[in-house]
Amino acid sequence: MKILLFGKNGQVGWELQRSLAPLGELVALDRAGADGLCGDLADPDGIAATVRAVAPQVIVNAAAYTAVDKAESEPERAHTINAEAPGAMACEAERLGAWLVHYSTDYVFAGQGETPWREDDVCAPLNAYGASKWAGESAVEACSRRLVLRTSWVYAARGTNFLRTMLRLAGERETLRVIADQYGAPTGAELIADATAHALRRALECPEQAGLYHLAAGGETNWHAYARHVVAGAMARGQSLRATPERIEPIATSDYPTPARRAANSRLDCRKFETAFNLSLPDWRLGVDRVLDELITRA
Repeated sequence: MKILLFGKNGQVGWELQRSLAPLGELVALDRAGADGLCGDLADPDGIAATVRAVAPQVIVNAAAYTAVDKAESEPERAHTINAEAPGAMACEAERLGAWLVHYSTDYVFAGQGETPWREDDVCAPLNAYGASKWAGESAVEACSRRLVLRTSWVYAARGTNFLRTMLRLAGERETLRVIADQYGAPTGAELIADATAHALRRALECPEQAGLYHLAAGGETNWHAYARHVVAGAMARGQSLRATPERIEPIATSDYPTPARRAANSRLDCRKFETAFNLSLPDWRLGVDRVLDELITRA
């Protein structure tokens, strides 16, 4: 089996190179592409040509436009990358009879209330990024054999993410101010990649499991509590930081205005995924602690 992976150097894509490798021959591309193949999702025609050239049995799209605030000023580019290019993949996948794995986000929801969002809840994005990802979900419906996985608050030991930013800032400043009224579940790229490989293996055997699923770590927290957990964990592992957990102050979303509106409720109900693929998604703290081990204890 041949697997075509887009976005190999992103947080999730990097882990997918490991988790997908046992399933078959992996052709992994970053934005620059390789050997005449296009990996740049800003070029949907090039993406379609690449799928035709590789003729894979599985396409995994881990590439995306993720600059949430910047998308407010360039919504067309966000739409091209997050909707038109995945749509091109979906059309080619359907022609080949291939599977398509595509990632989406909690940002497709309006984010009100406290109840975790289900797959069939109404989407109403608050910002251009969320709108582009919602459009991408619609676009990939052109492929009947698809797994669309919505996730949230992604982090990893590499790349730019909240966990690494908090460690950096806590080393530079004596106090931090972090939003405490937005709730969700930090979800590690390693967990996403491993769960994806497991789900894909099952779906290949049972095509009726195609569809839309929520995939996030268990439990919930807010950005402030998450930051305190990261800093406390880093210090417990011997890292010297200027801002201790007690010096991380909670603030409201209104105290930190951004170009793009953020949801207060990013909780995702993942019971459908757990039931369909016979998995139990671990508490968010377990993944965060593993990354702290990787960044600090094993450094």
